[in-house]
Amino acid sequence: MSEAGADTPTPESLREALRAVPDPASGKDIVTAGLIEGIEVRGGLVQAALLTDRSRARAMEQVARMAEQVLARQPGVKNATVVLTGSKPAPQPARGQHAPKQPKLLPDVRAIVAIASGKGGVGKSTVAVNLAVALAQRGSSVGLLDADIYGPSLPRMLGLSRKPDVVGDRMIPLLAWGLKAMSIGFLVEEETPMIWRGPMVMGALEQMMGQVEWGALDILIVDMPPGTGDAQLTMAQRVALTGAVIVSTPQDIALLDARRGVRMFERTRVPVLGLIENMSFFCCPGCGHRSDIFGHGGARLEAQRLGVPFLGEVPLLLDVRAASDAGTPVVAASPSSAAGQAFDSIAGRVWDAVEGRRVVRSSGGPRIVVE
Repeated sequence: MSEAGADTPTPESLREALRAVPDPASGKDIVTAGLIEGIEVRGGLVQAALLTDRSRARAMEQVARMAEQVLARQPGVKNATVVLTGSKPAPQPARGQHAPKQPKLLPDVRAIVAIASGKGGVGKSTVAVNLAVALAQRGSSVGLLDADIYGPSLPRMLGLSRKPDVVGDRMIPLLAWGLKAMSIGFLVEEETPMIWRGPMVMGALEQMMGQVEWGALDILIVDMPPGTGDAQLTMAQRVALTGAVIVSTPQDIALLDARRGVRMFERTRVPVLGLIENMSFFCCPGCGHRSDIFGHGGARLEAQRLGVPFLGEVPLLLDVRAASDAGTPVVAASPSSAAGQAFDSIAGRVWDAVEGRRVVRSSGGPRIVVE
């Protein structure tokens, strides 16, 4: 083996190194105790998941730090991160028995709305943050969950940089702009890449729902990752989603992916509350000339074609980008701006759609109204 190859860490070599870290509960090392759920290596960047349960979470934080130190000392490792996860597989039912149903998470949240997109780059996170703040400004108790494990953006957009407090075995969401917020970005360094596989992503997402002290909320806005993968399935299966909102830009390629997003939620029996057209048009701040850079009206037409509501359009403005980068959502920084008013109007329509879904559920089915 070449010298370069000898300095290249592998999951197997790192797992062996972690045998030096003891498990206080069993007296064994954490590998023998079966606590290493997974190790990911990419270009000298290492991330490992350490199994625990709620009762041992605080004690295992010290074990995780020790494991990080061991991993960081290994040849070829540039950065090491160890996170705690409670995603231990459920016991298999005996032959002839059905697997027990897992209880739904977030039982004290009245409504849970996923903000989704079929592809990245359409401003979904910006929409999610501003909708959540607009709903809070309207008097609702609001939570905002960043479910985009690979690319968390809430810390920057909300102007938050500290880690959440832990009381007992539960994390306390951070407060900003009248809402409660939680993101994996609060728990890792901003420049640390997340290189987890699906089960680790699903475990982290379940922890942010089940081990965070959200309390009673009127509505929880969930900023979903782009696409139709593990996080979307986890949300559809583990919480009682009230509905999903799809964000798109007007051009055909974005609408094609938005269509996939709508179909995915339909297949998982999650109601689609509507489509939002982001970056709908651009008005020059100097002369006021309007340009439809990405086209215009495509999302409205797509909503009509799919038979789902069109919730509104948000213009492409410098203020939106500048406010997001500064950690101040535009609905808070400039509520009377065109973007601020657009987000407020859309928030009202989302709330009306949520209330409409509650009426349908409580009545046991749809109602026919003759005007």
